[in-house]
Amino acid sequence: MLNVEKFFKLKELDTTVSTEFMAGVTTFFAMSYIIFVNPAILSLTGMPSQAVFLATIISAAASTLLMGLFANVPYALAPGMGLNAFFTYTVVFALGFTWQQALAMVFLCGIVNVIITITKFRKMIIKSIPESLQHGISAGIGVFISYIGIKNAGFLEFTSDVGNILSVNGTTFDPSTEAYSGGIGTFVTSGGIVPQLVDFTQRPAILALIGLIVTIILLVRNVRGAILIGIVVTTLLAIPMGIVSITPEVLSANSLGTAFSELGTTFGAAFGKEGMLSLFNDPNRLPLVLITIFSFSLSDTFDSIGTFIGTGRRTGIFSEEDELMLESGSGFKTKMDKALFADSIGTILGSIFGSSNVTTFVESAAGIGAGGRSGLTSVVVAGLFVISAFFAPLIGIVPAAATAPALIIVGIMMMSSFKEVNWTDLEDAVPAFFASIFMGLSYNISYGIAAGFIFYVIVKVVKGKAKEIHPILWGAAGLFLLNFVMMAFL
Repeated sequence: MLNVEKFFKLKELDTTVSTEFMAGVTTFFAMSYIIFVNPAILSLTGMPSQAVFLATIISAAASTLLMGLFANVPYALAPGMGLNAFFTYTVVFALGFTWQQALAMVFLCGIVNVIITITKFRKMIIKSIPESLQHGISAGIGVFISYIGIKNAGFLEFTSDVGNILSVNGTTFDPSTEAYSGGIGTFVTSGGIVPQLVDFTQRPAILALIGLIVTIILLVRNVRGAILIGIVVTTLLAIPMGIVSITPEVLSANSLGTAFSELGTTFGAAFGKEGMLSLFNDPNRLPLVLITIFSFSLSDTFDSIGTFIGTGRRTGIFSEEDELMLESGSGFKTKMDKALFADSIGTILGSIFGSSNVTTFVESAAGIGAGGRSGLTSVVVAGLFVISAFFAPLIGIVPAAATAPALIIVGIMMMSSFKEVNWTDLEDAVPAFFASIFMGLSYNISYGIAAGFIFYVIVKVVKGKAKEIHPILWGAAGLFLLNFVMMAFL
């Protein structure tokens, strides 16, 4: 029989089984909103919502269990916020890849992350990206996520006069045209489009506003599981408001059995003819594929490293030796090496079952704050994720107005990285701006990263500091520029 205290070294880490259990419960409720939010975002690509729901739970439970048993640290993993937005809004919507191809790229990202974790190449990547740019990217994803939440909440409407419309249904717009065959599907407008606040006569916008206020109140009052409670309360309010229906037909359509049935659509889809087998068919898009995989890997790697160092340093979970070995070592010599490996395996698992990148959640800090110090905390979180699978009937009735406040709040939390940027020094501020604010305004994470890299190179060259630019950064900036040039001629 497993000796829990001995296996997880509880006495050595000055903790107890009860403390670890409560820490696990705390972490789970702090991050459990992802069970609802991830399917809401990824299903926009055409992926079955119930399948994504199960893929989210399976990948989160398996990778978190690995984190606990292999690395013996109190961190939980799940498909990451920001990475799922990048998957949907950038890779599928903006770049035109299928969701199957996007899953294939997530899988390749996982492979890349495993390789850089067990080799010294990880050190080169970490040292290549200046710290201010790392913080700019992290904060920019927060801006992007918040903006998505504000749009999904229905808080904004956009006005464009005829003179600013560039194309309709992919063809040049002609104001004299009175009708379009098959109706209007899409239209593109120039910078003349003007956003403005809605008048809040729409029920979904009112519901989202109520949900946002409720969630903020709970967070300010330090209520555990505030984001999840906010989603549940908002969904319940949506019923009397007539926004969602809970008829037996709706609930039966969202059963656990249905979820497992739909999982067959996404499981292994990354490797099929619409996924990996078609990803490299077009040589013209090969640079774009490589850049997208690089962008996935970059965000995933620094999300995890930032969480580990930010929470592990002050609590003693990771020692100074762990951090030094992160830069100079290879293999699995420290807890952080093992934790990063578990994180990489999580991304591979997520892509196989049908989810975007799995990453270490910063909400793990909630459980650490409650006293979690060992992998037993992670094991508890993994168990709670498995139990949550039985709530499959609820996932289908959660409206966008209920998950939008969660997106806004998570975005706000991620913007804390802004404080680490020296905005008074243009050498830091210019690249950080393009990697953050521009990311949100261009509605594209990879474009923000690209602009940040390119302007970092420009600023350093102009300042006569070209020697400070790492070869990897030179190469990445060059690939991004090449991609933009190719896009102009395609």
